[in-house]
Amino acid sequence: MDINGKVAVITGGASGLGAATARRFAGLGGKIAIFDLNDELGTAMAAELGNGASYHNVNVADEDSVAAAVGEVMSTHGDIHICCNYAGIGTPGRTLGRDGPLPLDYFKRVVDVNLIGTFNVIRLTVAEMAKHEPVTEDGCRGVVINTASVAAYEGQIGQAAYSASKGGVVGMTLPIARDLSSMGIRVNTIAPGLINTPMLAGLPEQARESLAATVLFPKRLAEADEIAQLAQQIVENDYINGETIRMDGGIRMQPK
Repeated sequence: MDINGKVAVITGGASGLGAATARRFAGLGGKIAIFDLNDELGTAMAAELGNGASYHNVNVADEDSVAAAVGEVMSTHGDIHICCNYAGIGTPGRTLGRDGPLPLDYFKRVVDVNLIGTFNVIRLTVAEMAKHEPVTEDGCRGVVINTASVAAYEGQIGQAAYSASKGGVVGMTLPIARDLSSMGIRVNTIAPGLINTPMLAGLPEQARESLAATVLFPKRLAEADEIAQLAQQIVENDYINGETIRMDGGIRMQPK
């Protein structure tokens, strides 16, 4: 699928991996709809992108919030061809810590945003993708790209909730791809490793170097635009479907 002229919904698009993908897709001629909760960053990002980009205040875990935003996108842009799910949370918390068992509400909240929120956005955006005519010779109508994490495979101490949520994203990728195959909608997931995001950028240089040293090769943190580049390749290559792609420099996370 050619990104030029296509409409891409990008959750978490105001910062980090979402912002990098929004910039890359906009640079390729895509029309961007940013779903985020940070009004200041989201509005600024839409203004930066220009070319009809729009910002929508969205709680991905809330059905009405996503449905309203999808309606706004259809009114503003007239269609949806691509859905990139980057919105997510994940503060560490041990199953049993010094203050006792991990609060159940914490676990539920992480799963609600990362897993259920991802599915919520998928189901409502693909309902619009399925309505238009195919846009490639292969009959592709749309592309969904989810974000998991290497924590889905090698969760560290304190990542029970986060790993469960990201493992769920990996686990539902193929079934959803199968569900949507007859409609010409492809579904894939990216599982990033250590990315040079604002969160890691705030660490002391020694800590950043220590993290980089754990990567097999190249021994550095990945840049957000490298994830965006992979997202571009997934959209453009019609034969990538039902797959979870690790992008981690060969790292295998240790317990801590």
